[in-house]
Amino acid sequence: MSQQSSVEGMHTDVISVGEAFSAMKLQKAHVIAGLVLFMTFVVESWEQVGLVYVSGLISKDFGVGLAQVGTALGAVALGMVPGALLWAVVVEKRGRKFVSIASLLLYCVLALAAAFSTSFQLVVALRFLSGVAFGGVYAVTFPYFMELLPTKYRGQGAVALSIGFPVGTLLCIVVSQGFGGFSWRVVAAVAAIAGLWAIAVWKWVPESPYWLVKRGRDREARTILGHFGVTVPDGTKLILDPTAAERDEPAATKKKTIKLLVLVVITSFTFSWAYWGLQSWLPIMLQHKGLSVSGSLGFVALSQLVAIPGYLIAAWATRRYGRRWVFWIFAVFSGVGALIFGAADGVVQLYIGNFVLAFFSLGAWGVWNTWSGEVMPTRIRGAGYSASTSAILLAQAVCVPVVGMMMDHGFSSMVTMGSLVVFMLIAIVATFGLRETEGRELR
Repeated sequence: MSQQSSVEGMHTDVISVGEAFSAMKLQKAHVIAGLVLFMTFVVESWEQVGLVYVSGLISKDFGVGLAQVGTALGAVALGMVPGALLWAVVVEKRGRKFVSIASLLLYCVLALAAAFSTSFQLVVALRFLSGVAFGGVYAVTFPYFMELLPTKYRGQGAVALSIGFPVGTLLCIVVSQGFGGFSWRVVAAVAAIAGLWAIAVWKWVPESPYWLVKRGRDREARTILGHFGVTVPDGTKLILDPTAAERDEPAATKKKTIKLLVLVVITSFTFSWAYWGLQSWLPIMLQHKGLSVSGSLGFVALSQLVAIPGYLIAAWATRRYGRRWVFWIFAVFSGVGALIFGAADGVVQLYIGNFVLAFFSLGAWGVWNTWSGEVMPTRIRGAGYSASTSAILLAQAVCVPVVGMMMDHGFSSMVTMGSLVVFMLIAIVATFGLRETEGRELR
């Protein structure tokens, strides 16, 4: 894992960053950076579901109904929608590392303030602002990690990073059960303090060489490539390797880029709606089907454990069969699991439906988090991934109160699940126009 690679001989005086990463071998430095960013994603996922498991306490504390609690739960995601777009400007100007650190620290301050709010309206407002702050790290973590990995391991590594989601959810359940007896405020405060993980990013994760070369900072990029085991001679110029179409047909390239972004945004929005429409209200749905509060949380915890092998199999399969087929198959079976869950009239069916859903939907998320970043060229990857993230978060913010209202108005779980499956199918169709990226250099 510590072998040194060299790009000498590829070209006499010019090489692309992608070629350097294709020649790169996996190093200890990759593992360290990966573990730090993994924990960053754990913090992200924890925040997204941070108050779901103490939603009943919030309702009781402020005397509000499920639809209003849904507004508070979705406030962070809603804030991250403009937040991701605002941070998109910063990520292109100041870099991936700066955004990761600044976003986490600002979130820490605002989320901690929300934990001590004296009114429900203030909780919603501060959680919205903490979401604006958190939008940066949410939008940058995956493209940041992909831009640090050797081409050979990029798909597997990025999908494995997604395992941070069930880990974060499990930690959230543990904290909710351990501290929820005191107050939902304690749970919120613990989640906020996790934002201090920014210190680890500052210390152990270097800047993206792709971004550095884009900004003309070749010397720094060369140093970081050396840190990752690739020696680039001092006289060699680093480039992003623009394609002929980008050099000679800017109008055609602009049209292709717009089409690409539209497809990515549609997929992100519909897939997010399908997933979060169930995930945010899963404990309540389970209680409506007869499980106790503790039983429903144990059910969710088991579902997250089932998701981990789903991620691992998706990571293995995406390297062997590519992004496209693995995403399609996992998304289809996610819909099947949702329908089984919706039609369940017994505990066994509930377990089967939700475990199938958890295994395949989160595996599909791992592939999509990778694929959606890879299809975009470096010159727009930061802004493009931010737009994709905004679509994911907008769907999450809107679908949570919508599904809450459906439950308040007595819609059956089968009707609710059926509506979510429709969104899943739209997501699959929208990916038909995206190219396969397994084993290909980032452009």
